[in-house]
Amino acid sequence: MSTKRLGIIMHGVTGRMGMNQHLIRSILAIRAQGGVTLSDGSRVMPDPILVGRNAEKIRELAQRHGVERWTDNLDAALTNPNDTIFFDAGTTQMRPTLLEAAIRAGKHVYCEKPIATNLEEALRVVRLAEEAGVKNGTVQDKLFLPGLQKLKMLRDSGFFGKILSVRGEFGYWVFEGDWQPAQRPSWNYREEDGGGIILDMVCHWRYVLDNLFGQVKSVSCLGAIHIPERWDEQGKRYQATADDAAYATFELEGGVIAHINSSWATRVYRDDLVTFQVDGTHGSAVAGLSDCVIQPRQGTPRPVWNPDQKQTMDFYATWQPVPDNQPTDNGFKTQWESFIRHVVEDAPFDHGLIEGAKGVQLVEAALKSWKERRWVDVPSLTA
Repeated sequence: MSTKRLGIIMHGVTGRMGMNQHLIRSILAIRAQGGVTLSDGSRVMPDPILVGRNAEKIRELAQRHGVERWTDNLDAALTNPNDTIFFDAGTTQMRPTLLEAAIRAGKHVYCEKPIATNLEEALRVVRLAEEAGVKNGTVQDKLFLPGLQKLKMLRDSGFFGKILSVRGEFGYWVFEGDWQPAQRPSWNYREEDGGGIILDMVCHWRYVLDNLFGQVKSVSCLGAIHIPERWDEQGKRYQATADDAAYATFELEGGVIAHINSSWATRVYRDDLVTFQVDGTHGSAVAGLSDCVIQPRQGTPRPVWNPDQKQTMDFYATWQPVPDNQPTDNGFKTQWESFIRHVVEDAPFDHGLIEGAKGVQLVEAALKSWKERRWVDVPSLTA
């Protein structure tokens, strides 16, 4: 079978996420496996060109990973008719402008989220893509995690019965940067630079909740700046102006209640950096990034509250693991393959820019809830 070339302009891949997940573990991994197989058995081979403002940095990255093409001139890259997809993993503040430029150049667009810092800009990009007739997509990687895939399988099989509630815990301790280097860039903690955990993570929770448990109807959110003073990459002290923790409750369709804590100021005592517990009338499950355990109704123990006696029941022993019956690949790579098929052979793709806009909508609602200290409704969103 023949192999077709697909030119991809990749912007923002010098950052941690763009480099590791999108360049190395997705596009380069797809190239190493021989491309993406289409429905007719033919293959598509991605041919990336790396784009960045720092020529030396982007050149070094390209050479290190054997990528032949790179440039520090985005405008020139967008004029090349042989490169048909534009991908962005740069800063959120720049993203709407970059996407608009790519759409006006006739490129199909795929990007990290959030797709914008506010809903007005997000919807403008959505409408522009629709008017231009270009294929478009938003990264929604957590849906492809093995742990969440197992939750989806359990839901589809009827394991839970009626789902009652979802409880999520996300986060870890990000060092302040004085006595140990921080694991996240300093801009994450400056509101003026597009930082904040609500903007960063609530857009994730939107697509997880919508796709697995029910459409989000309303939100109550409390944000916090727990660590008000941090040190940047040059060791300079700065004031944190963006939230580093968020405690949010969501009302979903069907009466499901979800609560998710997100924090860069918490120490981990759980099985993974993110865990979701789903409780239903017929059974419960707890999933992390990869693993998932279940407790069916028939296997549920009967605890008795007695504060005067040390607990003797081993609660963990009453859960059983969901086996790894299905092979799984890197979630970012899996979604890249789906988007490439969508572009090349019009295969179905459920994660367009409108889904990214829904994430921004929920971010705005959560921020409004925090500011006004009340529940905020989340209406249906269309372009």
